[in-house]
Amino acid sequence: MLWRKTGINPLTFKKTDNAHDYNGKVFTFITIFELIVVGIYAFKNEWYEYLLPFWYLENPILQKIGWTLLFISLIVVWISQSQMANSWRIGIDEKNKTKLVTKGMFSISRNPIFLGIMIANIGLFLVIPNAFTLLIISLSTLSVNTQIRLEEEFLKGEFGNEYIQYVEKVRRWI
Repeated sequence: MLWRKTGINPLTFKKTDNAHDYNGKVFTFITIFELIVVGIYAFKNEWYEYLLPFWYLENPILQKIGWTLLFISLIVVWISQSQMANSWRIGIDEKNKTKLVTKGMFSISRNPIFLGIMIANIGLFLVIPNAFTLLIISLSTLSVNTQIRLEEEFLKGEFGNEYIQYVEKVRRWI
């Protein structure tokens, strides 16, 4: 929708081998991997044992907590992306100028979208506790933290003192 509205492609990852684009490939891998794990759980229950389930964590209370976290993450990401409006991108956009968003969810966390993604991964693990959803949390944590640091360096250069003042007021996560 943003692409149609502004004519700017919000997907900024390219095919180069720099850290930013490599991390984009890691994001893509994690997403596909996550879809496969959820697909096996939903449609191929007889294969679920190969995901090495943590049977001792499979209980209704943890599943309800997991579903609640998934729902909360959906709301956090939706609100945050809406508040970014035309500034929203997936990755670093060096070509198109945007505004620094510091209001709404961004006054609580500098990375509410990534926070929502991490909440979703924890929720998924509680709903489907197995070695592969734990691996998804691990890989996502590394990749998201790498992306945050890359974006912080870019934002310092792009917005200078305005961004530095924002960093002093608002924490990276919460």
